[in-house]
Amino acid sequence: MAFDGVTIANVVSELKRELTGGRLYKIAQPEADELLLTIKQPDGTKKLLISAQASLPLLYLPGESKPSPMTAPGFCMLLRKHLQNGRITGISQPGLERIVHIDVEHLDEMGDLRRKTLVVEIMGKHSNIIFCDSEGTIIDSIKHVSAAVSSLREVLPGKAYFIAATQDKLDALSTDGEAFRNALSARPQPVFKALYGSFTGISPVLAQELCYEAGIDADLPTAALGDSDYEGLYGAFSRMAEAIRQERFSPNIAYTDGSPVEFCALPLTMYGYGRQDAPSTDSVNPGEKPAGDYTVPYGSMSALLEHYYAEKNVLTHIRQKSADLRRIVQTALERNVKKYDLQLRQMKDTEKRDTYRIYGELLNTYGYSAEPGAKSLQALNYYTDETVTIPLDPTLSAKENAQKYFDRYGKMKRTYEALSQLTVEVREEIQHLESVSTALDIALYEEDLAQIKEELTESGYIRRKAGNRGKKQKITSRPFHYLSSDGFHMYVGKNNFQNDELTFKLATGNDWWFHAKQIPGSHVVVKTGNAQELPDRTFEEAARLAAYYSKGRGQEKVEIDYVQKKHVKKPNGAKPGFVVYYTNYSMAIDSDISGIQPVNE
Repeated sequence: MAFDGVTIANVVSELKRELTGGRLYKIAQPEADELLLTIKQPDGTKKLLISAQASLPLLYLPGESKPSPMTAPGFCMLLRKHLQNGRITGISQPGLERIVHIDVEHLDEMGDLRRKTLVVEIMGKHSNIIFCDSEGTIIDSIKHVSAAVSSLREVLPGKAYFIAATQDKLDALSTDGEAFRNALSARPQPVFKALYGSFTGISPVLAQELCYEAGIDADLPTAALGDSDYEGLYGAFSRMAEAIRQERFSPNIAYTDGSPVEFCALPLTMYGYGRQDAPSTDSVNPGEKPAGDYTVPYGSMSALLEHYYAEKNVLTHIRQKSADLRRIVQTALERNVKKYDLQLRQMKDTEKRDTYRIYGELLNTYGYSAEPGAKSLQALNYYTDETVTIPLDPTLSAKENAQKYFDRYGKMKRTYEALSQLTVEVREEIQHLESVSTALDIALYEEDLAQIKEELTESGYIRRKAGNRGKKQKITSRPFHYLSSDGFHMYVGKNNFQNDELTFKLATGNDWWFHAKQIPGSHVVVKTGNAQELPDRTFEEAARLAAYYSKGRGQEKVEIDYVQKKHVKKPNGAKPGFVVYYTNYSMAIDSDISGIQPVNE
């Protein structure tokens, strides 16, 4: 997930090909730290987005424009004054630094040819867009950096521009085998850390990929590397450097269970082979994406970046929106788990209740043989025909000791009976909260969260606002809908309300019902229509859906119960989504749903 020097090299390769020779037609500043340049080329108009935002610095050719403010900021006006209608003469990257130079020729007020450079620094919170003249003097920048902010370099009008030497790293494109080995051996740390710590432009994920290609454990300390290890690692490193020099890039996104986790300008073979069949645009439905690790190749780094951050933004947005609900569920879950553990300990303390009852009965039967002041009495237990030793309080008579044991028995019996009911209730509450937590993991859209919030409100975990007493929020969320390979419609509930709706409203008696065994998850219903029997393949696909949309997702095998809907019952007063069934079949299956076709509604 790093915008490293290799990624920059890939972007620069694309920009040189697409923008060199083009004219700056429009310059806009949609955000405080962002520029959108429109460049005219003989084959059409291109756009270049440059973002110096601390949280998300970017540089790529976007597919869509962004609206600009009515009044252009000062930096934007300055660029328009100098660069409007200027021609891009060159785009370069110094070494593998996360820096891009965009050289522009333009005519000044007197009609003389001038050269300026727009320097883009993609460096996290230190990212910046700096406008320099032909002598390297800063004319202005989108962020001003004074000596009070940075002791390494001032970025202010009139100051000379230079690259701050903040790290002692080697250039990966010009390092020979001996320098490579010396650099790594000088760092007593895991190999992948030594790689990205020694060479400019290498990110942690690319360093791990190089170790993988060389067949070396990335966490192995450099001191444990032998000659063959260095040879294999330098071979992978050299191939990487040669691919960069020849601009042979292969941008790809690595996914884990349908979620984007990394991207790189070079193949990430440690995530498996690239999947041309894996969907990689627009849809965020995880049912359309395979489980496990895989990569999706892209034709350009710009297309990759646009899709990657769009997809990450969707997931991040939902995570942010669900944060309050997750906190409510987690707090309630922790409280109920503590309560349940305490109740179980109290239940364990009542295990001796029958022993005390028997002691009392035996004392009533044999107490006459106890000597005054005795501390114990041996008696025959007529329930087991064994001799037992009964502890006695020497200050009490046998009858009083018997009554004391009966009192203990009565108290423990009452505690046991109360806890027997309470533990069931608390366990059901824990199961309910775990199912809500799983539903939050499944949620894709805000309307999905609205339905979960309504469930928590009805369960008393969220107070309904005073003006909305008795009112329910309008729900637009719908269950997932899939079509089996044999043409049967399969529905998956996103939350407990939808689970109940699918099972007891949509499904009819002979439809089939699936659920992960004894773990939170979605109800899956297969509509049989007029079919007398489902094909085995449809049973397996429905079971995979139940495994994928459960807490067991990602496990090698998940046990799935399945039964005809007519055998599924809902107890009176049961929590949403809670059902019982007594006659069922089971199968153990993986959670890979990549081959199951979703139905877009």
